[in-house]
Amino acid sequence: MPDELVVPPPAEFAAQANVGADEYARAAADPQAWWAEQARRLQWDEPFTTVFDGSTLPTAQWFTGGKLNVAVNCVDRHVAAGRGDKVALHWEGEPGDSRTITYAQLQDEVCRLANALEELGVGHGDRVVLYLPVLPETIVTTMACARIGAVVSLVFGGFSAEALRFRVEDTGAKLLVCTDGQFRRGNAVAVKGAADAAVEGLDHVEHVLVLRRTGDLTPDVPWTPGRDVWWHELVDRQPAEHVAPSFDAENPLFIIYTSGTTGKPKGLVHTSGGYLTHTSWSHWAVFDVKDDDVYWCQADLAWVTAHSYEMYGPLSNGVTQVIYEGSPLTPHPGRHFEVIEKYGVTIYYTAPTLVRTFMKHGPELPAGFDLSSLRLLGSVGEAINPEAWLWLHRNVGGGRCPIVDTWWQSETGAAVVAPLPGVTPLKPGSGTVPLPGLSATVVDEAGNEVAPGEQGVLVITKPWPGMARTVWRDHARFVTSYWEPYAAQGFYLAGDAATKDADGYVWIGGRIDDVLNVSGHRLSSIELESALVSHPRVAEAAVVGAPDATTGQRIVAFVILRGDGSSEVAAELREHVAQQIGPVAKPRDVVVVPDLPKTRSGKIMRRLMADMTAGRGGGDVTSLQDETALSAVETAWAQYVQSR
Repeated sequence: MPDELVVPPPAEFAAQANVGADEYARAAADPQAWWAEQARRLQWDEPFTTVFDGSTLPTAQWFTGGKLNVAVNCVDRHVAAGRGDKVALHWEGEPGDSRTITYAQLQDEVCRLANALEELGVGHGDRVVLYLPVLPETIVTTMACARIGAVVSLVFGGFSAEALRFRVEDTGAKLLVCTDGQFRRGNAVAVKGAADAAVEGLDHVEHVLVLRRTGDLTPDVPWTPGRDVWWHELVDRQPAEHVAPSFDAENPLFIIYTSGTTGKPKGLVHTSGGYLTHTSWSHWAVFDVKDDDVYWCQADLAWVTAHSYEMYGPLSNGVTQVIYEGSPLTPHPGRHFEVIEKYGVTIYYTAPTLVRTFMKHGPELPAGFDLSSLRLLGSVGEAINPEAWLWLHRNVGGGRCPIVDTWWQSETGAAVVAPLPGVTPLKPGSGTVPLPGLSATVVDEAGNEVAPGEQGVLVITKPWPGMARTVWRDHARFVTSYWEPYAAQGFYLAGDAATKDADGYVWIGGRIDDVLNVSGHRLSSIELESALVSHPRVAEAAVVGAPDATTGQRIVAFVILRGDGSSEVAAELREHVAQQIGPVAKPRDVVVVPDLPKTRSGKIMRRLMADMTAGRGGGDVTSLQDETALSAVETAWAQYVQSR
């Protein structure tokens, strides 16, 4: 385990840090009182009467009796405190256009859209799906939904019409918000047609609100009169005043979809008071944000990283931040460093995949820009390998910036294992230890803590405010997916293999289920296999993740074809998967095989194929129905690798 190198907090950083070393003991002494203290960082219209109610576990209830408005906490209260002129957003568009928006301007825009949504008949409890790129209007829409109590669900703009349709249909959305087109790697791409395909025949969708982004670059926007509404025609005429109601702490705030091993994405429901408390405090503590910081989380707004640490967290703390629409490599590989230099970014939160991409260009890439404004770096999405950690520390952070390597999930809502940058000695590759008020450890199958250095599974041992409350319309799946394996102990199963070292530091390994992590995007093997099998040429398919130096994992598909194979099948199937799910889901490798290794009960043994693609061997094959099937796959894989 690469834990020999320990990087202590710089003395000057520790001296000014928001949180000191005593926070762990304070939180441990009385967790409920400590979380109540963090909740009171927010503005409550009615105070909560109970901090934590565990009577309905695993659906916990936090801060019951309390009422608040999330949008007021993220926008209005900063204006009311006299900070309306402070910049909320520096937006940088992919083509080079930009906008700067103050908190007062953001408040006006949120109020206008809240009035517009109500004019469209959207109200408390209604679901609104967003199919938007990283634009100020995406954040405005998210906040306007929170303001009126509508439940928002953001969908990655690169997802296909089919993937969007599932989420619109599953939520029962009343409104879809999209653009006419989007900029992707330098090109203007029409998307309104995909949005139309996604809502076709769904009677619960009453309106499609369309924001003009690409304009004349994507002409001939398809239009359904009576249903479709232009943003500028509806929103711009609304008043900039809106009275914000108060909602219960457990009022649903958003639904975020994450892949699972059964193929069907899970719609995780997060509520208001507990989620915002956890997100707001952890953003303030982990990123050590100050009033003069310029903060940049570079995640797409549809991912949970951006929900917590690009929208609700930073805005609740009144931070100035950068949001960027485009690809980090467009129009050149140094685009992110150019943006850091332009805005004087002080905190940069990125993903290991991107760091490894920068590494390919050598240290001269960041050296070509003035990055002296940076004082803190962050990593998210997957475990960062020590080599990438050290490269980021030396070549982007100049050796002076602590790196907060954060472990958390869509399900946890906010960071669980992460350092406090002014307190925690850092070990490259480790997320360090659980944050104050949070409790996680590594256990064996029986729920017993494993010895230092021994691999087990990561579990969260006590309820926490940011935890998801349920899976939308499928609470049984919520229980079986996360809580049933360790029901006797009351542990939450994170689904990641992990170890702890002698200092209690957590080291995250791979997934224990069949979910792939490609550039930080979690993709279900079964969802990918379902897309492949929907192609008329494919009889069966198995998808595994293989190690990749840049993306963490790459998608390898083993397929049994109907009829004879052909040289064109790989490209055809890759495009088919992209159409079914999205470009991010394209298999890198497609290997035609005569059979697949299965258990006697018919389950595909993906583990054995994953071991093979990773260069590992010798796994347990005792449960195989036919060992010759594995041999056939090994032969096909060897021939494929040799032919590349």
